[in-house]
Amino acid sequence: MNPTGSPFAIAEIGALLGDPARANMMLALIAGRALTAGELAWCARVTAQTASGHLAKLTAAGLLAVQSQGRHRYYRLASPLVAQMLEGMQVVAAVQGPPRYRPKSRIDDALRAGRTCYDHLAGRLGVALADALIARGCVVLSNDGGEATESGMAFFRRLAIDTAPRKGRRRCFCRPCLDWSERRPHIAGQLGAALAERCFDLGWIQRVRDSRAVVVTTKGQSGFKREFGITGEALMPEADPPPVPLKTAV
Repeated sequence: MNPTGSPFAIAEIGALLGDPARANMMLALIAGRALTAGELAWCARVTAQTASGHLAKLTAAGLLAVQSQGRHRYYRLASPLVAQMLEGMQVVAAVQGPPRYRPKSRIDDALRAGRTCYDHLAGRLGVALADALIARGCVVLSNDGGEATESGMAFFRRLAIDTAPRKGRRRCFCRPCLDWSERRPHIAGQLGAALAERCFDLGWIQRVRDSRAVVVTTKGQSGFKREFGITGEALMPEADPPPVPLKTAV
């Protein structure tokens, strides 16, 4: 890739993401999970050979990382910064809107209600969590950063949310991430990731198969109300929604 920050590097990334198949692959990986070339080919609706060429270009550009395990090669976003870039592009796309009518779908509803944005929670659920933590004085957010208060750290310890620095990883502890569907911030960074991980561990949320959408379980409805005071449309009833094809997440 060309020198970081140069117009050539920006143009190169723009050209790579300008292809619908590659864009679908990248958005499939924004959930934070590693996927095989075959799975990404399915997401992009292309042949395995075509997918291989796309993945080679994305990896060479430093947008993807690849790890071999047995017969398979697993691809993931190279860093949280790549996920942040994709989320930002979705915000711009949502604000500008496509120059054509696109009917609302059940898939849109699922992603807007709750989803993973790389390794943290987004959608109405993610924004509601951010609002609750700010209202309770647990977290203070600025335009480009954030921090947990003393009472917030006590709250996180009580819920067994791991706020200790991860060994070998340099990452912002807490930052706002503008939500593309809600147009308001949810919490990203190490704290956002730890919060999402704990919600999964507690069984408060579950992933929707073949999607980055999440649903709140019956146990989660009680937990979010009790610990965060969250009620209403931010909480979805426990259900077994149909698979949501990742291709439609663009």
